[in-house]
Amino acid sequence: MFNQLTQKDIDAMEAEIEERKLVLRPKLLEAVKEARAQGDLSENFEYYAAKKEKNKNESRIRFLERMIKTAELISDDSAADEIGMNNTVVVEIEEDGSLETYKIVTTMRGNSLEGLVSIESPMGKALLGHKAGDRVYVEVNPNYGYYLIVKSIENTVDDGSDKIRSF
Repeated sequence: MFNQLTQKDIDAMEAEIEERKLVLRPKLLEAVKEARAQGDLSENFEYYAAKKEKNKNESRIRFLERMIKTAELISDDSAADEIGMNNTVVVEIEEDGSLETYKIVTTMRGNSLEGLVSIESPMGKALLGHKAGDRVYVEVNPNYGYYLIVKSIENTVDDGSDKIRSF
């Protein structure tokens, strides 16, 4: 499966890769070199910790490069009155009448604890393309779903402040 990413997501990932390669990698290599110089490696915790951090950085670089390579580029444009990428949406949950605010984002930025709903999530899929006033059914699984009423849609500018999640 391809990850759906906007050009801004890809740009943020490329910037992170560059930072990790040009700034972080040399520091981590130096830390490994210094720890190795401390002597006996069999009991040198600093050496193993430095190697672990270096490997974690390299792993993150490979992950980001693979995500970019296999990404499906999607547009973050939508009609002014429709729910689309990077829109902030206020919805009323019909079951209890509570109001919730969500921002529709790509899978890489999704974080429901921070109100960032992925376009691949049941709610994100259900909301895309709807307008204020629409009653939307969110199917969680074949046996359960719930209704939302779209109260308002705000076209927000994607400033890149929603961080790309690390796995």
